[in-house]
Amino acid sequence: MTSIYIAPTQKQCTQLSIHCSPHTIQHHTTLTQFQPAATMAMAFKMATTGMWVTEECKNSFMEMKWKKVHKYIVFKIDEGSRLVTVDKVGGPGESYDDLTASLPTDDCRYAVFDFDFVTVDNCRKSKIFFIAWAPTASRIRAKVLYATSKDGLRRVLDGIHYEVQATDPTEMGIDVIKDRAQ
Repeated sequence: MTSIYIAPTQKQCTQLSIHCSPHTIQHHTTLTQFQPAATMAMAFKMATTGMWVTEECKNSFMEMKWKKVHKYIVFKIDEGSRLVTVDKVGGPGESYDDLTASLPTDDCRYAVFDFDFVTVDNCRKSKIFFIAWAPTASRIRAKVLYATSKDGLRRVLDGIHYEVQATDPTEMGIDVIKDRAQ
């Protein structure tokens, strides 16, 4: 049986605080025999798009999710540094219209929105929406970059209930959000 093996470099081993000697790497020939979880995640992340999510993204999302400090967060990819960064943060008093107005008409973005609503049973609920914004006027390279990096960001932002993909404002209107939340 032939297996594909992604051996970590010595630098990756040092960064992840795991012991990797040449002897260890030679004798572990399958992925199932050598599974430091962090190395596998790093190899997968680097193999897919090579994008990295900043701590600011994670922290802002956690503040929105648990402390309700933000109503929405807009993320962008810095193509030069290959980082997903926070582009704009909406305060607790801002609305969904403020979020849609903050999205550029000619470039892609990701956004998360904390949607509060009342059910038919008169219960207050909150659902977090992930919005992948790729307008038709944006560059094809940007569309591909955002499409391939989306799942990696979603994995980091734990607690998203629904996803909306939109190419124009009508695909992500407040009616769409309300229908998905109910």
